[in-house]
Amino acid sequence: MKREIHGWLLLDKPVGIGSTQALGKARWALKAKKAGHAGTLDPLASGLLALAFGEATKTIPFAMGGLKTYRFAARWGFETDTDDSEGEPRLISGSRPSAEEIRAVLPGFHGEIQQKPPAYSAIRIDGERAYDLARAGEAPEMAARPIWIEALTWLEDQSTPDLGRFEMTCGKGGYVRSMARDLGRALGCGAYVTELRRLSAGPFALDRAISLESLDALRDNPHALTRLLPVSTGLDDIPVLAVTEAEAAHVRQGRAVPAAGVLSLHDGDKLWASLAGEPVAIGHMKEGRFQPDRVFNLA
Repeated sequence: MKREIHGWLLLDKPVGIGSTQALGKARWALKAKKAGHAGTLDPLASGLLALAFGEATKTIPFAMGGLKTYRFAARWGFETDTDDSEGEPRLISGSRPSAEEIRAVLPGFHGEIQQKPPAYSAIRIDGERAYDLARAGEAPEMAARPIWIEALTWLEDQSTPDLGRFEMTCGKGGYVRSMARDLGRALGCGAYVTELRRLSAGPFALDRAISLESLDALRDNPHALTRLLPVSTGLDDIPVLAVTEAEAAHVRQGRAVPAAGVLSLHDGDKLWASLAGEPVAIGHMKEGRFQPDRVFNLA
C-alpha cells in the first residue's frame, strides 16, 4: 500500500539506468504515493540524483535553480551528433592539445557565456522534445543561450593523452556535453563526452547519497524514513521568514502576513515561511508582506 511520506532522498545513480527508472525504484522501495526528481541524468551519466517525496516535490523548482558541479572526461579528436559516446564518432583532428593550450582556453569558459544546447536534449521546440526530433532525422538548429559558469578546472591528468578530465560548476541550463564539444572546438581538435558524473546540485552533495543497491534494503525497513532529508532542504537557496503559530494559521489560509524580518527583499522576491523549522508555505514579497503561493500539508 502506498503511503504519504515527505522529504528528500539522495541517490548515487549508476551508469545504465535513466532518472525516471531510478525514481521508480526508490518510490517502490519507500512505498511512496508521490515523487519526483530534481535534474535529469542521462543513462550514460552517474552521480547525484536528488529525489523528492510528497510535499518535497513542491520545492523541486528551487532545488534545481542552484549551482551544479560535474566531473567529466572529453575525448579529443572527434565529434558526434549527440556530443557523447552514443553517437558515431567523426574524426576532426589527429592532434592532441598540450597542457599550455588547454590552460589558455579555460578563461574563455568562465562567467556568463553563450552555449548552444545539444541537439539531443530535452528542450522543447514547438512543443516537441529536441531529442525526439533528432532521432526522427529532423535535428533542430539549437539557438545559443546565456549560461553561468562558476568554475571550469582542468584536472591535469595526462595519463591518457586522448582524454581531458575536467570539473565544472555551472548554473541552471548548462550542458556538460556542450562544454566538451565547445572545448574541443576552441582547441581545434574536436571533443565529445565519454564520462560524466554529477557531484552536487544546489543544496545536495554526492557524499550524502546512497547506492542503487541500498534501495532494496529500505523496503519494509522501519528505519527507512530516517534516510530522508527534511522537505526544507530543497529551499536552502532562498530566504526564510520565521512565523508565529497565529501567522502560520493565516498563511495556511492563503492570507499575507508581515515580513519585517526580511525587509531587504523586494516585491516579487521568493522566500518561504517557517514555523519552528518546518515549512509552512512558499511565497513572495508584496508591499512588505509575505504572500503565500504554495502551502505545505505536512500533517
